[in-house]
Amino acid sequence: MRVLVILMPLAMLSACAIEPVAAWERDYLARPEMAWDPDTLGSSYRNHVHFSKEASNGGASVGGGGCGCN
Repeated sequence: MRVLVILMPLAMLSACAIEPVAAWERDYLARPEMAWDPDTLGSSYRNHVHFSKEASNGGASVGGGGCGCN
C-alpha cells in the first residue's frame, strides 16, 4: 500500500510536462471555440438572468450579498 501511495503522485507528475506551443499550433488555440467563453454576450445575458431570478449579485467575480448593499 505504501508503494502505491508513493507511485501514484509520481505517475501524475509525469503528465505535467511543460512544452512550448509551436508557431504552427497557435492557430488552433486562437479559434473562438477554444476560448473559455466563446459567446461573451450570451454568457453575460445568462448571468444577468440568473442573478435577477436568484435576487443576488456577485459570487462569480465580485463580492456582495443578495441584499443589494454592495
